Amino acid sequence: MAKHEHPVAAFGWAARDSSGHLSPFNFSRRATGENDVTFKVLYCGICHSDLHNIRNEWGGSTYPMVPGYVNFELNFYNCIAALTNSNALFNVWPPNILRHEVVGVVTEVGSKVTKFKVGDKSCANDLENYCPDMIVTYNSKYNDGTTTHGGYSNIMVADEHFVVAIPDSLPLDGAAPLLCAGITVYSPLRYYGLDKPGLHVGVVGLGGLGHMAVKFAKAMGLKVTVISTSPSKKQEAIERLGADSFLDSRDQEDMQSANGTMDGIIDTVSAIHPLQPLLGLLKSNGKLVMVGAPSKPLQLPAFSLLIGRKAVGGSIIGGLKETQEMINFASEHGIVSDIEVIPMDYVNKAMERLERADVRYRFVIDIENSLKIAA
Repeated sequence: MAKHEHPVAAFGWAARDSSGHLSPFNFSRRATGENDVTFKVLYCGICHSDLHNIRNEWGGSTYPMVPGYVNFELNFYNCIAALTNSNALFNVWPPNILRHEVVGVVTEVGSKVTKFKVGDKSCANDLENYCPDMIVTYNSKYNDGTTTHGGYSNIMVADEHFVVAIPDSLPLDGAAPLLCAGITVYSPLRYYGLDKPGLHVGVVGLGGLGHMAVKFAKAMGLKVTVISTSPSKKQEAIERLGADSFLDSRDQEDMQSANGTMDGIIDTVSAIHPLQPLLGLLKSNGKLVMVGAPSKPLQLPAFSLLIGRKAVGGSIIGGLKETQEMINFASEHGIVSDIEVIPMDYVNKAMERLERADVRYRFVIDIENSLKIAA
């Protein structure tokens, strides 16, 4: 059925059940509408949310699922902010083909499209990400009832309002994860006022999100401390990524020595972990911002919030306007993700390694050169 829902043949890799195993999958995309941009996918980053979704760890997964977020396509057009330029990142959310961080080249534009033309590099993203009736890139339904599929695929279609421009200075493979990991940490730094030069910010976890948080925070002029359970990452954090200091979160003396020193903390960890030690690191009025998404609830000690009037907040990616702002900031400061480029047929092994945090720091699938279309 998925193969014939729409008139344009498409091909990708999908999960069929909660085992999460991905394999070749024929499906279809809608035809290019008058306001649509169709593009050939070149690269797609792998996000930890892809792993959660293909295994149904958050619940609500439907199969077959093609992962890979591009960002959102919304029903509420008052939430839309268009992004422009010759190079663009595609951020939309269709049926269940995984795709979270997709970039490509425009192959067709609708008759009313004004911001892009054939040959432009593209990607599809104000506060669209918090609108109540969004349609996400994959594991969701379009208004006509058909399934959305993500960027682990050869082509994608999105309304031009959800296409983000990428400056020529950014390499497409390293820029792809900016659409998830980049905006996920950039947005809370801005929104929670943790972007003022001289502030002290902690970053919990040095993975796909964490390494981007360090890069953006340092570019904003912040003092940055990496907080990790892996002491082996100290040299990497300080000498290569530019963090100012490092805390071993399992070393009580190390943690207590930094109590009351931080203005804010960006917590990127998606595993179960204690929050009380992190709250202790905050100054009065400090903010702990959660951007990781553990599959089980965390314990929040209320008394730790009362002492010092501290706050815990959350943030999920960003809207179109802010995503474009982030892309431009990244271009100005030379920020891209540290990546390991992989072929499509390595994706299941990559998921196993991702679960073990065995990647520095983001897998990116070379869709253009490795996705072999099945007959």
